[in-house]
Amino acid sequence: MSGYHTRWVRPSEQAEDPERIATREALAFGKALYDRRVALGLSVAELADRAMMTEDEIECIEEGGTAPTVALLHRLAAALEADVRLTSGHDLGSVWFEAHAA
Repeated sequence: MSGYHTRWVRPSEQAEDPERIATREALAFGKALYDRRVALGLSVAELADRAMMTEDEIECIEEGGTAPTVALLHRLAAALEADVRLTSGHDLGSVWFEAHAA
């Protein structure tokens, strides 16, 4: 008996599903916000004050519950004293906040 191994392969139609893409983008956005906030040593409340948002709004973004928009990225970048960086793709690491150059 010879060995036969199978593996799960994501069907190509799922890879381009707009809902899945939006979910991955929201998660990447949330992780980027969390990473920068923690790097600055800010609490959720402090970031909310800086961005003129509520703590619930910040937490929702960090949990991947908010789709990134250009206006929201600009607002949060200003509050985080950073620039927004985007790469092609929709996965974690495709968006991040980078500290302003000194």
